[in-house]
Amino acid sequence: MNASLIPTTYNEKDNVWSGAKRGSIYNYDTSVGRIIFNTMKNWPNNVCQINDIDGVSVTNEQGITWAIRIAQYLKKRGLNHKDVIGIAGKNTTYVMPLGVACLMNGTPFHAVNPVLDEDTIRHVLSITKPNLIFCDGQEYKKIHEATVGWHPEIYTLTDPIEGVPKIETLLDPTTTERFYQPEPLKSGGDQTVAILCSSGTTGLPKAVCISNSILIQDSMLVNSNTVLFISSSLDWITGLWAFVFSTVFGCTRIITNKPFAPEYFVQLAQKYKINYAVVPPRHLSALINCPDAKSEALTSISMMNYGGGLVSASTLQKAQELCKQAVFNSGYGMTEVGAITINLGLSNTSSAGRLVPGIKIRIVNEEGKNLAYNEVGEIYVHTGQAWNGYYGNPVETRRMQDFEGWFHTGDLGYFDEQNFLYIVDRKKEILKYQGLHYWPTEIENVITELQQVQDVCVVGVYDEREGDAAGALVVKTKGATLSERDVIDHVAKRLTGMQKQLHAGVRFTDKLPANVNGKTLRKAAHDVFLTQK
Repeated sequence: MNASLIPTTYNEKDNVWSGAKRGSIYNYDTSVGRIIFNTMKNWPNNVCQINDIDGVSVTNEQGITWAIRIAQYLKKRGLNHKDVIGIAGKNTTYVMPLGVACLMNGTPFHAVNPVLDEDTIRHVLSITKPNLIFCDGQEYKKIHEATVGWHPEIYTLTDPIEGVPKIETLLDPTTTERFYQPEPLKSGGDQTVAILCSSGTTGLPKAVCISNSILIQDSMLVNSNTVLFISSSLDWITGLWAFVFSTVFGCTRIITNKPFAPEYFVQLAQKYKINYAVVPPRHLSALINCPDAKSEALTSISMMNYGGGLVSASTLQKAQELCKQAVFNSGYGMTEVGAITINLGLSNTSSAGRLVPGIKIRIVNEEGKNLAYNEVGEIYVHTGQAWNGYYGNPVETRRMQDFEGWFHTGDLGYFDEQNFLYIVDRKKEILKYQGLHYWPTEIENVITELQQVQDVCVVGVYDEREGDAAGALVVKTKGATLSERDVIDHVAKRLTGMQKQLHAGVRFTDKLPANVNGKTLRKAAHDVFLTQK
């Protein structure tokens, strides 16, 4: 793919990389709720969502009608931009109109994954303390127990429970719905409209404020002909973007509350002629090893996005052979920042890509000096847009973003001379063996070159004399005969440096521990490694 499609420039004077200028057809103070309202009103017959579980197909007309009725209820309750509404639901029919209603009323929603354990849910919801929560009926007891400290009113989104309010009661026609108009923003484009949880890979999740301006984008490689599948729910940044794609850009989103399985994905692709899919690396890896995944079954896919972790070149090559018509793309982003880079095609898969419009990056060393090409340091990102921080947590907010607006990502990386960004590892995950530093990701990249490796996580096993000895927790492909010695010898052949060798050995497991959205949890993997023989 031609790199000129993603222009990125480098300023030698101050060692800053910049993406193209950000532009928008919308006024900065335009509410995303207003944009959705106009889109859905103007194209009433467009199908914005199909639920594979119950077969319910929702047109723009139906979706906006439901959303208006819910928004009228929220306003009647006196809820406004200073309040927060909790949503703890999988991808089911009424989540979309509920989210639209919140945006039109200017009331931010705090989305939480319902499969999290009770203690984690208690932690994240106690940050915002929503007085109104919508949740799946199956999770009602857990949500109720987690929120006894402030007793919010709870509505079910699915599986109604006797004596508990259900969202269907808010969908009855009103005499004034045809005259409804969305609420204007009270504090401009910087107003918080959504609150998501941080990934939780480095500790308990924090509540990340998402401003209205972040959700208003012009060019997102989708349109009304796009049939979209993203398994993430509203609590994850990709799930939020899927919601925006279907409501702002007119895509048809295919939803399901079933967990990802490669066989099921193939069925969905064939049934709905899905042409845009977003999958985390582990799902892509599972897909290429699935007997049902044949090129004729995936011929409709024209865009495949992968991101959030490591994908080997061999996995991508096999995926391209399966999805012959697809353009593969990946990117680097954070819940706090949004999209940072995009990488189109498979010509440079080891890179995170080039900068999206409006983004600036510095590579900074331990002394705070800006670095030049091919020098590894912490990635600092500037979006040129306001961020309202972590909800109720000014200390962590300042730790993430300095007074000049630069986000301290905690990720280590560098740029090459073609202005492509490369992610080396998390700053906190640098390990030291015999006094020498090494990065687990570098070793993981080498191990994934082996075709019999489906997934891998490298951990440090501490020894007080030597330091952190590298050990690999490996998931083999189905039927693989790979041995511990095969992996150790391959790393020895490919990497120089005593510290980069697998001194702690190799352990095999059926799957790597991951959070609810498929991101590998390195600390949990470390514990699994220690318990494996």
